[in-house]
Amino acid sequence: MSSAAAVFTHGGFYKHFDSKADLMAEAAERSFAQAVANLAGVDAAAFVREYLSRPHRDAFGSGCTLAALSGDAARQPALIKQAFAAGIESELATLASQDVALSESDKRAARAKRIDTLAHVVGALMLSRACPDDSPLADEILEVSRTRILSKS
Repeated sequence: MSSAAAVFTHGGFYKHFDSKADLMAEAAERSFAQAVANLAGVDAAAFVREYLSRPHRDAFGSGCTLAALSGDAARQPALIKQAFAAGIESELATLASQDVALSESDKRAARAKRIDTLAHVVGALMLSRACPDDSPLADEILEVSRTRILSKS
């Protein structure tokens, strides 16, 4: 939908934000909030299977903010990087919901494993998306990464 169809002018839309960075940070925060809501109650194996699936790979418009925008966020102002860091922490915390009974050292080890898994799935999705849609390599990246991550569980 165009801004004209939404009855917004370019200036009318942007006047609601102090800067483009404010707009980008709020968009990232909302996207991470939706991701956290979708993660609630999902176990790690189900997360990996869904995240590294062909339907998720092909869902550019509704897929993961991390896979879509991390490369761009790295070159943005601190406000946007802070929104990404907070979003990553929220996702890690949501995936940690089953850690309550663990000892402190086991919680640290579980967090390290979650960070490793998140970095692995995001990187694998980005690599797969960088390949042509019909590329066997695109599917191979997803399958190999999914299998490797799940075999460590």
